[in-house]
Amino acid sequence: MARGVTLRDVAELAGVSSRTVSNVVNGYAPVSEAMRARVQKAVDELGYQPNVLARNLASGRSGQIAVVVPYLDTPYFAELSQGIIRAARVRGYNVLIDQTDGDAEHERLFLSRGSQQLLFDGVIFSPLGLAQSELGDRDANLPLVVLGERVSDGGFDHIGIDDVTASREATEHLLGLGRRRVAAIGDQPYRTGEAAQLRTQGYRLAHERAGIPVHEELVISTPRFNRSDGASAMAHLLDLPEPPDAVFCYSDLVALGALHTLAARGLRVPEDIAVVGYDDIEDARYSNPPVTTVSPDKKMIAETAVARLLKRIGSSSPVPGMEIRAPHRLVPRASTMGRQAGGAAEWAVSPPLLH
Repeated sequence: MARGVTLRDVAELAGVSSRTVSNVVNGYAPVSEAMRARVQKAVDELGYQPNVLARNLASGRSGQIAVVVPYLDTPYFAELSQGIIRAARVRGYNVLIDQTDGDAEHERLFLSRGSQQLLFDGVIFSPLGLAQSELGDRDANLPLVVLGERVSDGGFDHIGIDDVTASREATEHLLGLGRRRVAAIGDQPYRTGEAAQLRTQGYRLAHERAGIPVHEELVISTPRFNRSDGASAMAHLLDLPEPPDAVFCYSDLVALGALHTLAARGLRVPEDIAVVGYDDIEDARYSNPPVTTVSPDKKMIAETAVARLLKRIGSSSPVPGMEIRAPHRLVPRASTMGRQAGGAAEWAVSPPLLH
């Protein structure tokens, strides 16, 4: 790191004001992507790092934010957390990570603590154990950004993709290939299963729009979105008198489990059964065959979550909650297209929808 590099030095090199550099580094105000890239290039060239200690002493803040996720052993959350760490580091913030295991009491206790007792200035939170209605019972002074299938009550920002549309597109992809017994693995028809329920809605909507009936025995519930759930659900489907010819899995981990069972039974993918996943984790790109998947823009989700949280932290007055729709795309791979796969659809939402 270069010594003595100041914010003014960065401003001069980038040809912008010192305030603009401060907005980019701290995320306190919206800045265009072109301007952010311009400032970041100057920051990288000069080796500038914010004086976090001075800033924290002046503001009474810790210079740390928390990321709270259900499981760190789930690749989607690991990849998303990595993106958040990178986005926060650029702005001079450290990140603390908390794993809840989807335990409602842990999540509730975490949100109800007084913010003055915490070791961080705000929270990026992906709840699993708490239902939508329970998010209102929280410390109102705690800056909060929520990820996943929750809707803002006006006191926090919510960032997520359109699960219904994404799942409809995934199912339509299979129906468009001529598959007529399309299974769904991952439904969760209980209080906290909002994400799964939205994906089931999309699955059903695709059938409705195509005029094709849903075979209810092909809709399989799972307690989690992991490999073992996918493997056991796929085994159940194959034991039916009429097995499916395609399957929409509610996560890539579920899809990987399904592929394991299909290989063990000697079935070919996609010739015998086509498989679609969800999340676009790295493992899905290197599986055999690579998995067609719904790909959320995880980079945009991470960077927007950090920017919105720092805006809340830096504001002296309440910041209205915002609904932010992140883009997604369907990435066709060999698990549905065979060797002809290779392209990817454009982002389904571009630019993000801000409500």
